[in-house]
Amino acid sequence: MEDWIVVVDDDAANLKMASGVFREAGIRGSYFKSGEDALAYLDGSRIPDLVLLDIHMPGVNGFEVIRRLKEKPAYRNVPVIFLTADDDVETETKGLHAGATDFIRKPFAPDVLLLRARNTIALNRLQSDMAHEIQVQTEKLSRAYLQIVRAMATAIDAKDRYTHGHSSRVAEYAREIARRAGYAPEKQEEIYMMGLLHDVGKIGVPDAIINKPGRLTDDEYAAIKTHPVVGSQILDHIADYPELVTGARWHHERYDGRGYPDGLAGEDIPEVARIIAVADTYDAMTSNRSYRAVLPQARVREEIARCSGSQFDPRFAAIMLQMIDEDWDYRMREV
Repeated sequence: MEDWIVVVDDDAANLKMASGVFREAGIRGSYFKSGEDALAYLDGSRIPDLVLLDIHMPGVNGFEVIRRLKEKPAYRNVPVIFLTADDDVETETKGLHAGATDFIRKPFAPDVLLLRARNTIALNRLQSDMAHEIQVQTEKLSRAYLQIVRAMATAIDAKDRYTHGHSSRVAEYAREIARRAGYAPEKQEEIYMMGLLHDVGKIGVPDAIINKPGRLTDDEYAAIKTHPVVGSQILDHIADYPELVTGARWHHERYDGRGYPDGLAGEDIPEVARIIAVADTYDAMTSNRSYRAVLPQARVREEIARCSGSQFDPRFAAIMLQMIDEDWDYRMREV
């Protein structure tokens, strides 16, 4: 791959000397006597490996050129070396703040010019390659993490033979509520993960209780109510993702303070838990149970509306009602 350097300097002698150095070294060069000409040429479609930029030029000076270049996403990672006769801290500080990679003092020696240019290009490519590799490995780890979380969610749901895909549906509904509420994409994905693992504590509840077809005894219901705490204890060991605890522990809290395990109310309940609470209850009503089939959509809507402000945060209940109203063929349910 041929290196390409853009040189901007109002001194014709400097341009001629740089041209000879780079041509002899087999480096492609483009040369401009003004900042205006360089900016007109570098329109976003031409991305050089390096820009050598004089600071003091008539019209648009070097500081203005680098400012305009760095405003364009295509040039943010292109290294810029200032060419200057100045030898003061103020100029260097201003240049580095503007985004300059280095300085070459005038008058410059040909060998120094060539070595600085080559070394800067090589270092920038190495950093770019490393950044790309880190991104690739991070994406691999994220995919592996998601696969593990989904496997855990599947294992949790498998404990209950009457519901299939509950955790996945809750995660999907919660992410959509978060999207409509204006959460950033990264936060939406975080809430999706919380939804997948909100019932992880059911691992500690006996299958006989989870799958009991009839009414639960007080003791059995008390055992069911332990799953948020158990879930938070399990997820608390995942130090790199402390936010996962939130959905598991507090998705059964109620907006009026009558929920469990901690009896939190209103704004004291973490927002993401309030989102998952709506999604979880909606899926419970739209899934088959041992004692009943999926509830009619009108009945589900009525319950969400009735419990807004008591069981649910009104803001997220309103979003859930909007989603129901848009689901005219009742596809948001267990099938």
